Amino acid sequence: MEGLNVAMRSACDNSLFHGAEMPNRGPTISHLFYADDAMFIGDWTSSNFINLARILRCFHASSGLKVNFHKSKVYGIGVSENEIASCARILGCEAASLPFKYLGVPVGANMSQKRSWQPVIDRVQNKLSLWKAKTLSFGGRLTLVKTVLGSLPLFYFSIFKAPISIIDNLEKLRRRFLWGGSKEKQKINWVAWKVVLGPKSSGGLGVGYLASLN
Repeated sequence: MEGLNVAMRSACDNSLFHGAEMPNRGPTISHLFYADDAMFIGDWTSSNFINLARILRCFHASSGLKVNFHKSKVYGIGVSENEIASCARILGCEAASLPFKYLGVPVGANMSQKRSWQPVIDRVQNKLSLWKAKTLSFGGRLTLVKTVLGSLPLFYFSIFKAPISIIDNLEKLRRRFLWGGSKEKQKINWVAWKVVLGPKSSGGLGVGYLASLN
């Protein structure tokens, strides 16, 4: 990847490829690498696509490493589907649209909307359906609430700010499971949930509030 990094930097320095300028006098980003994945970001111009195709061909000729265009996609922001398809043909990639998932995280989605968090809600509910609350002791349910149900949304929480309604929904699922309830049947909550969330030194169970993880 270092060779491709040098090639892209040289192309940008010589105005052969124009990256995307970040707002508020931020840097200009032309490419991002993660493991064996590469993401190219730039102005939507035919010259950018043509020169990028040339850079990748030169990289292949000099290093022997070839981009798998069959697994690559082109995304456009503020352009028509026809334009995306036309420019994708220059590279030999597949035309696609936002949002998409990368490493399990949505890219290009509006994370202030509840529907963008539905995969997290579904994942927690699916876990709950595998465990039968009534067959577990209170200690077993407490362990699952603290170590599993609390960590499932952590990946999303480390990147996005969750709406308070999503936090409340997840807390409701954890609370219901802890007291042995289900979607069909509610159980009595013998202790206030804020007490359960509190640290053991204050008389709580040390479950921890999801908002603090976020």
